[in-house]
Amino acid sequence: MASCSRLLEWVFCLYFLSHIPITLGIDLQAVLPRDWYPGALQGLLKWYAARFKDPMIMDPPTWFKALILCEAVLQLPFFPIAAYAFYKGSCSWIRTPAIIYSTHVATTVISILAHILFNDFTESTYPGPKSMSERLSLLAIYAPYLLIPVMILITMFFSKRYNPDEGKKRR
Repeated sequence: MASCSRLLEWVFCLYFLSHIPITLGIDLQAVLPRDWYPGALQGLLKWYAARFKDPMIMDPPTWFKALILCEAVLQLPFFPIAAYAFYKGSCSWIRTPAIIYSTHVATTVISILAHILFNDFTESTYPGPKSMSERLSLLAIYAPYLLIPVMILITMFFSKRYNPDEGKKRR
């Protein structure tokens, strides 16, 4: 069971480490002036948006910009801290911040997934998904940002490794 917990910790560590360049290089292009970014990153964003028909990143609605700003201000500083905690393993001090993070992210991603599934994207100047197949492809891009935070939340609530009260009971 310890090896399963350790594997999860590595998954969480890699998730947070990978999220740093994604936030800085891709996500923040939705709210910062695009000319701040090198042409290669602008091209990557354009390719992604065209390939997966994601108009939110190229022509972001105001509510999406607010979520990106929350990601930049609240989540980005947390990413290296969380990566370190999960790399080290069994850091009970990460429990409460991880619960707050995962709850926040799961809530925001659910709104994004609902938007992808139920919006007709006619008001967007950038082409969005039309068919269910296109919507599911875009959903698959965002799904890990719901699934991994939910896994973190479950781990924080039910793993004895991250419950400081359990450690006190054992003594």
